[in-house]
Amino acid sequence: MSQLKISTLADLENIKRAFKESKQNYKKTVRVCGGAGCISSDCAAVSTAFNKVVAERKLEGEFYLVETGCIGMCALGPLVVIEPDGVLYVKVTAEKMEEIIDKHLIGGSVVEAYTYVDPRSNKHIPQISEIDFFSKQVKIALRNCGRIPYGSIEAYIANDGYFAMAKALNELKREGVIEVLKASGLRGRGGAGFPAGVKWESGYKAKGDIKYMVCNGDEGDPGAFMDRSILEGDPHSIIEAMMLGGYTIGAKKGYFYVRAEYPVAVERLNAAIDEARAFGLLGENILGSDFSFDLEVRIGAGAFVCGEETALLNSIEGKRGEPRQKPPFPFQRGLFGYPTIINNVETLANIPAIIVKGAEWYASYGVGKSKGTKVFALAGDIVNAGIVEIPMGMKMREVIYDIGGGMTGGKAFKAVQSGGPSGGCLTADHLDVSVDYESLSAMGAIMGSGGLIAMDENTCLVDTARYFMEFGQDESCGHCLPCRVGTKRILEILQRIVRGKGVAEDIETLSTLSKTICDTAMCGLGQTAPNPVLTTLKYFRDEYEAHIHDKRCPAHVCTALKRYLIDEKACVGCTICAKNCPTNAISGSVKKPHFIDQEACIRCGVCMEKCKFNAISVQY
Repeated sequence: MSQLKISTLADLENIKRAFKESKQNYKKTVRVCGGAGCISSDCAAVSTAFNKVVAERKLEGEFYLVETGCIGMCALGPLVVIEPDGVLYVKVTAEKMEEIIDKHLIGGSVVEAYTYVDPRSNKHIPQISEIDFFSKQVKIALRNCGRIPYGSIEAYIANDGYFAMAKALNELKREGVIEVLKASGLRGRGGAGFPAGVKWESGYKAKGDIKYMVCNGDEGDPGAFMDRSILEGDPHSIIEAMMLGGYTIGAKKGYFYVRAEYPVAVERLNAAIDEARAFGLLGENILGSDFSFDLEVRIGAGAFVCGEETALLNSIEGKRGEPRQKPPFPFQRGLFGYPTIINNVETLANIPAIIVKGAEWYASYGVGKSKGTKVFALAGDIVNAGIVEIPMGMKMREVIYDIGGGMTGGKAFKAVQSGGPSGGCLTADHLDVSVDYESLSAMGAIMGSGGLIAMDENTCLVDTARYFMEFGQDESCGHCLPCRVGTKRILEILQRIVRGKGVAEDIETLSTLSKTICDTAMCGLGQTAPNPVLTTLKYFRDEYEAHIHDKRCPAHVCTALKRYLIDEKACVGCTICAKNCPTNAISGSVKKPHFIDQEACIRCGVCMEKCKFNAISVQY
């Protein structure tokens, strides 16, 4: 399509109509997932194979290839969806794509062998609408991800893109945007859950001729990739939301702060910004109005603490990424000393849809004070690992078992970590808890930015707490003493416990230290860092006691608590184990039973591996 400078609502409508008309004559649309997960599975080879076969057979006018963002089921990529048939193919290769073209696109028969297999029934389910992973989701923030080409502004406009901006300028005006957001009940999806409309109202009322909008894309939680998926799959929605924010608060400049580990997101975001400028949607006099606004991408410094809003501001300014004392809050004195509004990617992704469809529509989803939907990254020991969006109020059981497909290998569910390293670990007793801000908080967990890590029966929760505390301590900026020293002391105790050196007093010490840090750390990251310890102490205290008192790891995870033992009756004294022991921990005479010095043993398991008589066993 020819490029057009967009200056009116009519221009948007013309592009929308022309784009849809240009696709009407295609028999089928082939959507190939181009999210980071599918890129790593070589989705490019799938697209290349499609283009090659279609060109060779002169089928260009019949089938339309769309390279989209993340479709969601990351564990089974590359994913391909055939429309309007609504058929999903998983783990597609170049060879499989050729067969799908022959049998499905040309022959009209679904290649069932390449479709999704339900983990409960073990049956193939070709129709994407019949797969619980998709059918139980409500996509608002992810409305375009996996559906439209990420690199096409025309496709975005054809799906109501930039119509929210036109509506704000022509109908709602600045105060009207604020009222719609407040009425919708949208809360910040970055972790704190602060009402988005109230935040924008604070920016609107702040005094000053210079103001800034900032998008926080510094997603550093282990196992989290919600913001990345949105930036990769629907960059124009975040650009439009930033424009709406700039217009509402009176800012002429906005910054995207995206972590350096997201090169695909950065590349696609920069391309989308250039595209919006070329179409006249960024720059001077947007849509024929007196509103002017532009955007710039800044690459994150690689520190987890830069996800905290004031540390992020310091990083943009070229300073050390560490939190600032509050107050003043960013809406009072933020970037470069001027009033600044900061929202995370997912929060912004909801806003254009809310402006177009209205506050009542959005508020019809959710429960209580938790309105709308929430995007989660399902990770860990779960079958359908990937990105999902659910209505607030859905039960955790439904998320884990219906959408997530349950635990891998049919193992029992043990715990779920909600909210990343700052969140808490919940148990099987909490599977029927409502997934919303208040319910999770009451259980000792948090919504957080949306990381959801499922753990099966073979998980040691003491070691899990150690892992998250190790992450938090390593990422502490060191600015305040409670976080800098307190997290280090907690980590030292946890490391001692998993090595079998724990003492009875450690449990009380961990609890006291954790609560003290929560009460005294300077920023939100430090204040929530002990949450994994506090929740595992509360719900899995028996595991701590087993490690400390019995020197035993019930989950058989902690290596230091293993004991390799030689059965005197089975040992023939061949000496092979002693010869292969790297620390000379095994002693004994030829043709006599051997013995293992537990102090010298490093638990490598070589002795048991080399023994030909099954005389060596491991105990926990």
